Amino acid sequence: MTADQVKGKGFRGALLYNLEKVGKGQAVVLDSSFADMNVRQVMREIAMVKGLRPNLQKYFYHTSLNFPPGEILTGEGKKKIALEYLAEMGFSGNQYAIFEHFDAGHPHVHLLVNRIGYDGSVVSDSRDYARSERVLRKLEKKYGLRAVESSRQAQERAVTKNELEMMQRTGQPSAKVKLQVILKDMIADLSKIQKPGTQAFIDAAESKGISLLFNQASTDFVSGISYAYGGMIFKGATLGNVYKWSGIKGVIDYEQERDGARIRQANDRTRTSIEERANGTSRQSVRGHQGLVPGTAGDAALGQATIWQRANPTHPVTPGAVGRTGAQSVRNGSAYEAGRNLRRAVKRTSEVWQPLAHQAVPYRNISRLLLCVDDYAVGMKDADFDEDNYSAKKKKRRKLRLQ
Repeated sequence: MTADQVKGKGFRGALLYNLEKVGKGQAVVLDSSFADMNVRQVMREIAMVKGLRPNLQKYFYHTSLNFPPGEILTGEGKKKIALEYLAEMGFSGNQYAIFEHFDAGHPHVHLLVNRIGYDGSVVSDSRDYARSERVLRKLEKKYGLRAVESSRQAQERAVTKNELEMMQRTGQPSAKVKLQVILKDMIADLSKIQKPGTQAFIDAAESKGISLLFNQASTDFVSGISYAYGGMIFKGATLGNVYKWSGIKGVIDYEQERDGARIRQANDRTRTSIEERANGTSRQSVRGHQGLVPGTAGDAALGQATIWQRANPTHPVTPGAVGRTGAQSVRNGSAYEAGRNLRRAVKRTSEVWQPLAHQAVPYRNISRLLLCVDDYAVGMKDADFDEDNYSAKKKKRRKLRLQ
């Protein structure tokens, strides 16, 4: 038995959906706490209880209990299981409606519940998925139902709702699904070999376009593994138990001392590949957006000097002058002051640009320079780029927000 849970802000939509199924003969009402299963009457009763907690947004709880195909249960039996499920989940004093549906290849019931109780209390949704699985396993044993493997025991993680919607929209499997298929076939091939070595596993993955990133300590102890594929990185646990490091170790012949260097080299290759990909994307993104600023710390300074020259053709500041002292730079009135401001900004930009280059995130004050070149040339004061003055202003704004 499985349960699909949804929390929402509205009761009416799900109620109309289920009553429409009833009208078409595809569902029946098994049980309800309402005086009459009329939409207006139900919503009137819901509004009365909701008034006890008017500020609670997601007060509606909807779940479907799905029984395995071929499971023989009467309507009364499903109703009994559904009521016990609600009680175990904490909905013992709440409004509810239970519908049995006949429009699928397996028996299932829909439960519509108000999280706000008659006394104004609210059933917590903390760790509700884990609690639901525990309740389902308990009910399976109690009523002799066919046991369904829990998500923690499953060898492969199912696709999420967002992934499913994306695949339906694009008509293409997600990167996660593609990776699972490739790894499953790869592990099956390796299993045919008598305890393949760690290097064989690494080579097999890299030949399939998968980069491996091991969670390796300084002592060479490995506690986990991640997979880089299709521009994304997936932890083994998000793919399934069989893809976790504990599962991989059961397939390959791994020794910590012998394989430490090989794993370290694989990590280096993966990090280099990720860095190159990120930097390449950053340079394309920044150049495409500004047309001026390359994606490295050194080129950032050159880009700012180029902008200054375009904005101030009569007072040029050469790229070489950016790194010089005030005495060596142009001392021509406002050009000298602006050039000094520029050098300060570029220096700070260089300090922060390198670790942020892959994110294409410009320094805050440099973004003002890029967007307001002319204003900067004639109106910006030295204080605008003074780090101490900026910090003081920031603290003042924070203090005003707290008051």
